[in-house]
Amino acid sequence: MIRTDWSGIGAARPPHSGRKIRNRMHPPLPSKNGSLKRGLGGTPSLLIRKRIFSRRERKRTPHGRLRLQRGDGIQCGYMVRQLVLGAMWLQADPSAEGIKALEEKRYPEAVAHFEKAVSADANDYAAHFHLGLAQSLAGDLERAIASYRKTLDLKPGLYEAELNLGMLLLERKQTAEAAKLLQSAAGTKPNEFRPVYYLAEALLAEGRAAEAEEKFRAAALIDGKPPSVHAGLGRALLRQGKLKEAEGPLRQAADSDGLLELAAQHEKAKDGAAAIAIYESLIAGGLVNPAIEERLGELLLEAGRPEAAIPHLEKAVKGSPTGANQFALATALLRTKQADKAIQTMENAVAADQNNAELRIAYAGLLRDQRNFQGAAQHFWKAAQIKPDSRDAWSGLATMLLSLENYTQALAAFDRLEALGNPNPGMYFLKAIALDKMKMHKPAIEAYRRFLDSSAGKHPDEEFKARQRIKVIEKELSRR
Repeated sequence: MIRTDWSGIGAARPPHSGRKIRNRMHPPLPSKNGSLKRGLGGTPSLLIRKRIFSRRERKRTPHGRLRLQRGDGIQCGYMVRQLVLGAMWLQADPSAEGIKALEEKRYPEAVAHFEKAVSADANDYAAHFHLGLAQSLAGDLERAIASYRKTLDLKPGLYEAELNLGMLLLERKQTAEAAKLLQSAAGTKPNEFRPVYYLAEALLAEGRAAEAEEKFRAAALIDGKPPSVHAGLGRALLRQGKLKEAEGPLRQAADSDGLLELAAQHEKAKDGAAAIAIYESLIAGGLVNPAIEERLGELLLEAGRPEAAIPHLEKAVKGSPTGANQFALATALLRTKQADKAIQTMENAVAADQNNAELRIAYAGLLRDQRNFQGAAQHFWKAAQIKPDSRDAWSGLATMLLSLENYTQALAAFDRLEALGNPNPGMYFLKAIALDKMKMHKPAIEAYRRFLDSSAGKHPDEEFKARQRIKVIEKELSRR
């Protein structure tokens, strides 16, 4: 987040002040005529003339009291008048009161004082600047932006206003204008960290990654301590596809989000091993995230390491159980010959989300692979009731019913599947088998021929069987 408090805007003290302004504020700009003197705390100090009596002028009465000479009353009257005017001037200077309120973190009061100042003199760019500063610290960023714009209208190129406005616009995602202002500020003070760093952020947000890389490197040379500058450099390298170069700065910054983005880029580049290494390092570093555990488990499963995948998938299921991570865990358990645990995992998943058709289809497939055709058929049927247009549900149900030799219901399921449209060759072949088993010869021949037409050499073994069955059936029909 772009900081708009004093620590993010500058470090200075008012002229002649013996105290730093807490939280580091930009230096108060001088008044319009440049003649304002300030005492401790940035408040105006009065120059009061003081009469110095010479020893010859000091006379005392016999009682030891001071006896004024001629003209002394006039001098004392002048001093009193100066004191009264000075007090009135202090009360009437809203800019001085605004600076004092800023120092004391009374931001709403500071806003009120500086509003009076700009009302009194609309061309006082210093008052407009401090009004913007007070508004930003008070959380009124939109008005702060307007005040900084006015400041730059009155005083084009003012470094402090360009920097502050650029930072606020960057926070508001107005990156093009922010980049322009920060470019000017960085040009004014090229050896200052903040304008160079925020310019790099603006360029990166604008999609100008190569330019951003250059500015991040420049900012790191000025001050390499902030982790954000290394994180920014890593992200700029990522945007350019420089994956190997990006990892160093991202690890130096301990930027977990950037490293996750890097891992995703490795996955996109089909470099699963590099992605696994990053995920493992993040988890070893103490990052707790069920989604990362799940993704790492899936990658390990894809890499043929089911035993290594199981603990990560178990953590994912424990932290945030979903049908996907429970199915992945069940798959890993099956591959490590833990079928009972796999089935129990899927049972728990289905019990927790009974109306999830995809989850039931996955569970039915698991039962089918374990040759539990009856259980598989039940879950395929329930999935079809939940999602009537699911081709997977009807196809799985028809196949299981065929395996259970329940040909009548299998044919009904095949008909429902065909009605959904775009039937594949396998459906015609299995439907032909069901018709053949039921001695429905003519429909069986028709189904076999439709299979041959749609297969067109793609399934040679099944095509050979279909032709043989057609010959056999035709011979039987010819005998009648």
